[in-house]
Amino acid sequence: MTLGEILSDLRRETAVVRHAETGTWVASVLRERIGAGQLAPGAKLSEEALCDVLRISRNTLREAFSTLAGEHILTRIPNRGVFVARPTADDIREIYRVRRFLEPAALLWTPQTGAPLLHAAVTRARAARDASHVAGMASANQDFHCGVVALAGSERLSLQMSQVLAEMRLVFHSMAADPAFHEPYIERNAHILGLFESGNRAGAVSALAEYLDRAEARLLVAHAAATRAPAPALQQTLAPAPRSRDSARPEPVRGRRQGT
Repeated sequence: MTLGEILSDLRRETAVVRHAETGTWVASVLRERIGAGQLAPGAKLSEEALCDVLRISRNTLREAFSTLAGEHILTRIPNRGVFVARPTADDIREIYRVRRFLEPAALLWTPQTGAPLLHAAVTRARAARDASHVAGMASANQDFHCGVVALAGSERLSLQMSQVLAEMRLVFHSMAADPAFHEPYIERNAHILGLFESGNRAGAVSALAEYLDRAEARLLVAHAAATRAPAPALQQTLAPAPRSRDSARPEPVRGRRQGT
């Protein structure tokens, strides 16, 4: 999406669904956009533009920035502004550490025996694969794993997973044009689903653990290769600004966190 399209879409969304001016709501709006891949790693977020389209104060926006910085989705570069984060290798390891606790536990302990959300995600992934739509494969894969955690029936766990997957989307951004990265996981997801619905939950958990190990290893290799290569130009941002790969990791956004 272009800058104009993103801002227009946000303006329409705000006009239809109007919430109190809370940092929590603004954080959820930005998290959703980042999770959908509409804001790339390194994108600069313009306070003026966002306050205008969301009809919020700068203090409210900064509360949202602080929330997302605590989730490692945004970072502040001193004297330059707030940017969508560029995950590091340590971030990737931490993401998978969290996923190894959330996803297997949901599969093992849920009282549910059916999983319509998972079936729908596998169907969308296969359709995207057949259409050679890489972004569609990535999104369907995200939906599958979000659906796994949703089996637990916990709003708090689902929120935590949405935060993790928003950060995962930033990791996946460098693989956006590589169908070979996403395709193998479609049938792995289907296999995990089949084991779960057959009642073999231990088998589903074992297959999921192997899946996460394999995915983490591949992402770490891809991340290492990407950091050795010249940084690609940003495709679309809100007021973009480049960042040196050799610079120190930017400081987190300071300020009060919105209550959770």
